[in-house]
Order: sequence, then C-alpha cells, then structure tokens
Amino acid sequence: EIIRTLQDFCVHQGISTHMECTGLDLVLDGDKVSGLVGYWRETGRFVLFKTKAIILATGGGGKAWKVTSNSWEYTGDGLGMAYRAGAELIDMEFTQFHPTGMVWPPSVKGILVTEGVRGDGGILLNSEGERFMFNYIPEKFASETADTEEEASRWLDGDRDARRPPELLTRDVVARAIKKEVEADRGSPNGGAFLDIASRRSADFIKKKLPSMYHQFKELAEIDITEEPMEVGPTLHYFMGGIRVNSDSQQTNIPGLFACGECAGGMHGANRLGGNSLSDLLVFGKLAGDGAANYINSLTDQLDCSNEDVSKILKAATDILNREEGKNPYLVHEELQSILQTYVSIVRTGEELASGLEKLQALKTDINEVFAHASAQFNPGWNEALDLKNLIITAEAVTRAALIREESRGAHTRLDFTGERDEGLEYNIIIKKTTSGMSAEKIQRDSPPKELADIAFASLKELEGDNLGA
Repeated sequence: EIIRTLQDFCVHQGISTHMECTGLDLVLDGDKVSGLVGYWRETGRFVLFKTKAIILATGGGGKAWKVTSNSWEYTGDGLGMAYRAGAELIDMEFTQFHPTGMVWPPSVKGILVTEGVRGDGGILLNSEGERFMFNYIPEKFASETADTEEEASRWLDGDRDARRPPELLTRDVVARAIKKEVEADRGSPNGGAFLDIASRRSADFIKKKLPSMYHQFKELAEIDITEEPMEVGPTLHYFMGGIRVNSDSQQTNIPGLFACGECAGGMHGANRLGGNSLSDLLVFGKLAGDGAANYINSLTDQLDCSNEDVSKILKAATDILNREEGKNPYLVHEELQSILQTYVSIVRTGEELASGLEKLQALKTDINEVFAHASAQFNPGWNEALDLKNLIITAEAVTRAALIREESRGAHTRLDFTGERDEGLEYNIIIKKTTSGMSAEKIQRDSPPKELADIAFASLKELEGDNLGA
C-alpha cells in the first residue's frame, strides 16, 4: 500500500518513473557521483541518467542463497554498484535467517510465513509432537520468556504479568532451534518443523486474522491451516549489513551517493527485530532525501559523465551478448547459491567459510565467461548474467566479514567461536575495494550517546516503566 501511494503521488507530481529499469553501474566525475547507466530489462535498451545525487534503495542480496524469502530482484545491485564505485560496506556478516519459510513443495521453498502466525498463538512442534522451543531459551532472554505452556497461554490471553512464549524469541534463536531439531532427526518430513495454529485457534479466527497465510498455503501447498499444521524452516530473509552511510544524512564516503533501507548497513546492528524494517525505510528514506537535497543545493561544481566511462560499462554488458560460447549464467547462479547455502548458512565455522571463499574465488572465472548469445531484447539469460556481477560481490563480502568475526553475535553464529566476546562490541567490519581486490578489516566503533546506550541495554521492564536515566 505504501508503494502504491508513493507511485500515485509521483504520477500526480509529474515525477518520472522508470519501471523495469535496472541500474548497471554508477558514473563518477572525479570523486563525485555524476550519473548512472541502466537498461530496460524487456527491450535491452540502455539509458544514461545524468544527476548530481543518487539514493540507492535496492534492498539486500538474498538471491545469493538457495533458500530465501527474497523475490527475484534481490540480487545485491546497490551493494555491487556502490562497491565498484568505491563505497564501503559494513556489517556484512550479519545476515538474518527468518525461522519460518515454506519448505514444501520445492517450487515455493523459502517463501515467508509471517511472524503473525506465532504472534497469534501458533506453536512450533517437532516430529514427536513436542513443543521444543522451551528447550532453546538462551540465558540472556530467560527473564523475559515463559518456561511453561501455562504461562505462555496466559501471555496470549493478555496477562501482563506473564512472559512471552518462546516461539517469539529473536529470529536467529528460533531458526537455530529448528535447524538443531532437524539435525537430531526430529524434523518434519520435508526438513523443517511443524507450525501449528489449527489446534490453538478457531477456523474463523485464523481466516480473519491471517487471511494471507490461509490463502498462501491453500493455493501453494494445498494445505488448510485451519485444520492441519504447516511445515516451516529457516530462510534467508534480510541483510543487517550494507552500504556504510552517515547516520544523519545517509551519505556514503562518495560525495553525492546516498543509501537507505536494507541496502544501507548499520541501522540494526547484529540482529533486526521483526517489523523494524518498515519504520527504518520511512525514517531513513526521509533523511536520505533531505541529505541528497541539501548536498545538491550546496554543490557548486559542474558535473559530467565521461564518454569513456559510459562506454566501458556498455561494453562489459554487451560482451556477454557477443560471445559465441561460454558458461550458462543460470548454472553459475545455482552454483553460487549452493556455495552460500552450504558454507555460509545459519551456523558457520572458520573452516567452512574459508572453503566457501575459495570456491567463490574460483567461480569468478566462470562469471567472467558467462554468455547469453542473442538479442538484448526479451533475453532473461542476459539479465541473469548481468545480475551475477553483483551477486558475487555480495557473496564474497558476507563470507569475508563472517570469517573475520571470530565470535557469535546476533544473527552471526560460529560453532568454533561460541558466545559473544566483549571486544566484539568495539569494532565493525568494513569491506572496500582495493587495487588487489576486496579487503575486509576491523575498525574501531564509536561509542553511542548515553541516552541511546541506556535504551539499547535496558530490559523490557525498564523500557515499559520508562525508568531510564532515573
């Protein structure tokens, strides 16, 4: 609804909208953004946008994984374009796996099952019928989480003295719990867990409160969730990391380049709470717009787009069409997804990450040799090939950052470095382009203002009682 409203507003304000137009690369004049080369996916026609500022709001790169809730366009375009232009990426190791994605049938694997199912009373069961989340309550959440079914039911009925059900623990905790149940041979038939709301709520309640979920399972899996449980499992959902920006203006280290939303990093730290992405978009989208406008108003330089730079971008894109033979882009994408799903998944080890990085490095050769020999018009193979250059940057950045962070924090879990380390709070991992390739390094993190730190480290009772600073 927000997108429809914005589209309607743009039309009535006379703002140009370019549907199905994909960015290829940024153009710089010296160190400043001066334009962007894009193309229309249907016709294959190129377009050059000359501009004084660009706001990237391209989302994450979930299509680098085999199982993801992300739709086809989440190929890390903004991350790749910004990186190639010299912008820094931050916190890329923190990738969120939502605990409840569809697992069957295979054609819909990964499609999101909303948190609302658990919020309205749905419970997670293993193949033995056990409500297993009571076995996975982390110590740091124990004071806020119900440890009996009776207390969990009271919370659902509105008892303010009761603690939250364990199914509503943070996404990383629930996702890891489902993974462990599957590994212990207590998973559902298709490699997940059972999400049951049918035994907890009436059919009328479910249809009224969860109409989209009711129709989703009815149409895609031929399951009536008012009568039987759903099968769900972890799915790559969201990037906490992204392009490094100034928190006030949303500007990157490249003058004129701004980013907001999921493609910008740093807002959610190591883990995002459910529902916070929408408010992130609204608040920081506004800040990015204000920042870009202020930058343009202060700009005195006349910017230009070099014909040589534009020609290089066009040649790189059309070389794929002009090759007589090469690698199939669809098969290369499948291989990339397999590497990430296997070596850079929910739970990681240094050995697996190093192996994954080695395989990604080898895959770069194949990506440089992909071809889609045909017209640029209506050529999805060419679209796929162009997306790969951003997916490989995204995949490598996540893997390198995950290898460096030798602790478990938020959505980043290392089996060889269990638990959080105090020094882990003191740094961020920055990814940037160098003459020798991609570099990843730790940088000292600034301490947050006291009032923000008080909120960040407060308990739920302190927040609800508004006793901060007392």
